[in-house]
This record gives sequence, C-alpha cells and structure tokens, in this order.
Amino acid sequence: MKLILAILAAFALTVNGCGKKEEPPKPKTSDASTTIPAPAGVIVGAITLGNALGPTKKVVQASDSFARNDTIYASVDTTGSGSASLNAKWTYRSNGQEVSVRDEMQTINATGPATSEFHVSKPDGWPAGDYKVVISSSGNSSNSRTFSVK
Repeated sequence: MKLILAILAAFALTVNGCGKKEEPPKPKTSDASTTIPAPAGVIVGAITLGNALGPTKKVVQASDSFARNDTIYASVDTTGSGSASLNAKWTYRSNGQEVSVRDEMQTINATGPATSEFHVSKPDGWPAGDYKVVISSSGNSSNSRTFSVK
C-alpha cells in the first residue's frame, strides 16, 4: 500500500510539473508614439491693469491702485488658437461679499498669441475699496487680478 501511495504521489508531482506554465502578464510600457494632446483652444495668460491703453491694446503703465474717476483697463494676453468667448467679470468687495459691477463678453478668433482688452468706467466715481476682475475663455481657462480704488 505504501508503494502504491508513493507511486501515485510521484505521478501527481510529475504531471503537475510537466504542465505548461503561464507567464505572468507583462507590465504595459509607454508607447513613444502615443502622446496626450495639448488642450485645444484659447488659454488666458497674463492680465495687466492700468488707466490707459497703447495702440496694441497693451496697458501703458501697470497699476493695481486707481483714482475714483479712472477708467480701468484690463489688457489680457492669450495663447492658443481658435474661436473663443472671453468673459470678464468685474466685482467689488463690500461687507465681506462680492458684488457684481459688470459682466462682459467678446468673441475672438485667435491664430496664436494675442492681446484683448476690457474696461470699466463710472462717471460719478468708483466707491473706495477692493475690486477684482476674472477673465475666462469659453469656461476652460481663467485668470484674475485684484485692485483697489482710493
């Protein structure tokens, strides 16, 4: 009986050892020809504020502090190409809350780096305090600047 059990055990080990071994899955490697595409569209870059513009829509002298009767210009640099809606949201900080001053939109057809401008004015004078402008591009990219009126 012991001999039969020993033969069966040896046979089981031989059959098990002769089976085809499955190789473990190989880790996936990066294919150099596969790249992640860059985000398409227009991306908002730098915003420069001032009270006067030059002929190329660039602010003449940058500032973050304005007088009550100033027109406030935002010169907006963008990169990318395509048609996009640039949105400017101007707000005033009053009693711990942001109060809307003005929302405006313009459509651009960019073919590379470009500059656009937005501006706000208030003939009877701005209240002294803290303000902010947020510029966004078709809801995909945004940038903001804070400033004050004294």
